[in-house]
Amino acid sequence: MLPWKPCQIGDTVSLVQTPSLILDLDVFDRNLDRLMHCAKQMRVRPHAKSHKCPEIARRQIAKGAVGVCCQKLSEAVIFAQAGITDILLTNQVVGIGKLARLAQLAQTIQLGVLVDDQQQLADLAAAMAGQAKSMDVYIEIEVGGQRCGVDPESALELAKQIVSTPGCRFAGLHCYQGRAQHLRQANQRQTAITQAAQIARQAVDLITKAGIDVPCVTGAGTGTFWLERDSGVYTEIQPGSYVFMDRDYADNLAAADDVRFEHALFIQTTVMSASHDGFVVVDAGLKSMSVDSGMPRVDGQPNLSYLKASDEHGVIDVIEGPRPQLGDVLRLIPGHCDPTVNLYDELVVVRGDKVVDIWSIAARGASL
Repeated sequence: MLPWKPCQIGDTVSLVQTPSLILDLDVFDRNLDRLMHCAKQMRVRPHAKSHKCPEIARRQIAKGAVGVCCQKLSEAVIFAQAGITDILLTNQVVGIGKLARLAQLAQTIQLGVLVDDQQQLADLAAAMAGQAKSMDVYIEIEVGGQRCGVDPESALELAKQIVSTPGCRFAGLHCYQGRAQHLRQANQRQTAITQAAQIARQAVDLITKAGIDVPCVTGAGTGTFWLERDSGVYTEIQPGSYVFMDRDYADNLAAADDVRFEHALFIQTTVMSASHDGFVVVDAGLKSMSVDSGMPRVDGQPNLSYLKASDEHGVIDVIEGPRPQLGDVLRLIPGHCDPTVNLYDELVVVRGDKVVDIWSIAARGASL
């Protein structure tokens, strides 16, 4: 961490040293309100892996979220230490050391974890032996994401095993279709979520017919949550990127009834070289953003195109119009917000032209 901050509260935004991660507070607040309004009666458990920032989690809960999701045990520990008391760890946890820490954390907060294998459950039960408080255990269903998860028939067998396992409480099904989030066409996303909901419904029916209650069916992301909301199967949604919105989500083609959010997250960058006619070089490169989903977009300047990145340099093509000058400040919309946020220690929070706060990205690098 730097021995100084890129700015002070009260500074004008143009004085923020770059590259820095900027959060537009007015837009951020509108995004939070829009999600809660569009969730209708659904439980909302936003995914904190997108922001890794306890202050954002607190604000989401203040708006009505029941808690948050984390993707890694170390993330969950950091959020719990920051006062977040209801966390779903949307991942499998493997290894004696991690399971011991997981069991300890479950004694201090309401904690859920995923399983998709009987051995995982057996190992979890061993870690929970002798603990006073039980762990919430969700079965992950493979609903088309081709990642983790089991089919409905295997889920039934796991559910039977969970309800008979001391220290474990069957909390429901995790049915997240991650691949659907960035399908560009609205009908493609609709088809993918319809299929996911059918698989989830099959799992619910099999388990309930065996006399086991399914308390929760959770999943959904920023790109599709209104489809899961309206499916009649899901009871909880987990959007994460909606707080920021990145360039890749904005590239999705929307249907008339899709829910859209505004860009609230930017990388502020400075022109560090303007010695060529057709392009300029900025100080935001690969160490300032993730480009796994493509290059960032220059905010508000369609005549500029972020062409390529190296470690500490970004080349911006001047398509037409005047060329930016040395020292000019630009804003970039990152292609993928989650791994971009993970590169920074802090969010510089702005309202209008003023820095109003600096929030710690406390779970940055929490990958255990």
